[in-house]
Amino acid sequence: MPGDTVISVEGLSKRYRLGYVARHDTLRDALSHGLKNLSRLLRGSGRAASAGNSEFWALRDVTFEVKRGEAVGIIGRNGAGKSTLLKILSRITEPTTGRVTLQGRVASLLEVGTGFHPELSGRENILLNGAILGMSRTEIRRKFDEIVAFAEVEKFLDTPVKHYSSGMYVRLAFAVAAQLEPEILIVDEVLAVGDAQFQKKCLGKMESVAQTEGRTVLFVSHNMAAVRSLCSRTVYLDRGRIVAIGSTADVLTRYIAQSAEINRSGALTPDMHAGKPTTLWFDRVTLQNRSGQRISQLQLREPAVLILSFRALKPVRQVRVGLGFATLEGTRIATLHHTDNGAEAIDLAPGTYEMTIQLENPLLPGSYMLTVGAHQSLAGTTLDYVPEALRFDVAAIGYGDVKYNDINPGLVHVNAVWQLPKTLNDTHA
Repeated sequence: MPGDTVISVEGLSKRYRLGYVARHDTLRDALSHGLKNLSRLLRGSGRAASAGNSEFWALRDVTFEVKRGEAVGIIGRNGAGKSTLLKILSRITEPTTGRVTLQGRVASLLEVGTGFHPELSGRENILLNGAILGMSRTEIRRKFDEIVAFAEVEKFLDTPVKHYSSGMYVRLAFAVAAQLEPEILIVDEVLAVGDAQFQKKCLGKMESVAQTEGRTVLFVSHNMAAVRSLCSRTVYLDRGRIVAIGSTADVLTRYIAQSAEINRSGALTPDMHAGKPTTLWFDRVTLQNRSGQRISQLQLREPAVLILSFRALKPVRQVRVGLGFATLEGTRIATLHHTDNGAEAIDLAPGTYEMTIQLENPLLPGSYMLTVGAHQSLAGTTLDYVPEALRFDVAAIGYGDVKYNDINPGLVHVNAVWQLPKTLNDTHA
């Protein structure tokens, strides 16, 4: 590997066997698995369970290199293989075939609270994470005050992190990963849970890490504007394979063009959900005009109605439902929650629900992506999050030459009237 290359990925592939349990941690697990297979044979349902399992390739023949001091973006839709790639690079999982060579210490931020022990305080977790990263006690203490100041958690430093909100988690986790000076910093979409000010702060730090300190950054994000701002090169993954790799401007142009027609139907397939929700699941997002007709294009300043269809898979309390509006490049321009105007978080019994939102439309002509999500207000736990739930357009047909100076082209405020969810059935899961 050349001296200035710090990450070399050669022919990397990762295969999963769906439904297959690769090992048994206890004798009870092994006996249970054997009895299930025996039961299937006695019922005449075929061979052992493994026979019916299908293979799923999360990555196929991925090859690229990253130079020292580069900031490289990794983009693609949910299920493209981005997180699998980063888990292999972070030595969390092993590849099926291929090889990865890394030069230097790696700090990974793959999800909120990665590497944190919930029972330990913020102070103790800083020391623990530093030790995991291979830092000496002297190095950790030298950086300690900077970490605390960057994370903005001084008041909660001696509180167990299990009581932290998701925003506090991510601030502290990012501060530890960035301030302890790894040679390679890997960040996977973790900034999505931070507020706008903290996201800007993190992007500035990553830019400094790459450009000023000569360290290497791998950055996965659905926010194309952030990728464009931070990364000089970008890797575009789709279904486990590299579709394009090169300058960020060229790769993003291709990605946006190929994504232009995604999900106008509003039907939310499993691969569109960020994670595997176990409590609440969004099924569909429907955009209608005020006459109740389903549409994918609004006229300039035309009001609209959004209908969110979702299932509560088990009883859940204190649910807060939210919407996000973004450009196709991923720039978030508006965020709404059903509690914005003083409404209470809602308790749901198992069942199927619809939630209706009447929207004003202050958006400029163009194409937009709608994000939907829900979390528990008290715990700060994300229940479901779909970053690309519905693509829709705003047109200016019949307006002639539209004058934009009377419309704010930046962040916008979308007035919304929310109706509490109505139950579509009485079937309890």
